[in-house]
Amino acid sequence: MMKNLGVQPYLYPMPTYMIGTYNEDGSVDEMMMAWGGICAENMVALNLEADHKTVANLKARGAFTLAVPGTDTLKESDFFGIASANKVPDKFARSGLHAVKSDKVDAPVVTEYPLTLECKVAEFQNQPYGVRILGEIVNVLADEKVLDEKGRIDAAKLNAFAFDQMRNGYYALGEKVGQAWHSGAEYVKKA
Repeated sequence: MMKNLGVQPYLYPMPTYMIGTYNEDGSVDEMMMAWGGICAENMVALNLEADHKTVANLKARGAFTLAVPGTDTLKESDFFGIASANKVPDKFARSGLHAVKSDKVDAPVVTEYPLTLECKVAEFQNQPYGVRILGEIVNVLADEKVLDEKGRIDAAKLNAFAFDQMRNGYYALGEKVGQAWHSGAEYVKKA
């Protein structure tokens, strides 16, 4: 039997993405984001509250990185979601992680994150629920340790984790359970 839970932002899995920007003094700002993702072949959408330091940085620099953290950086990544750069300006330094400047955009690349999209801001959309930032992907960086023998990203090697909005938990991802555009093909043949 189904139970009515009302209006809730319950969807699983929620991604855990890391937005990397530079503050006005050139220091690194890293923020965990769950509300957003791919919205076109070369575009991402970030849904943020307007008062985030990251939003000010995006407006000032016009660029960002969007990274997928692995479970080996779960504590640091969670800290980036807990601490606001408006109140804790040295939060990246406190984490002990490392960053280098992107070659493609004016944003940092955290070297411990296995997958990073380098993006430039394409559009700001003020919405009743906050700000939506559309970013154009200009390059993708992947640590060689997450690539297969053909040079493609192996999702199992990312050791990514998802956010559970219902119980505020993180869950490891990675086991392959089917093949996209193949597992359900038998139903096409019946049509």
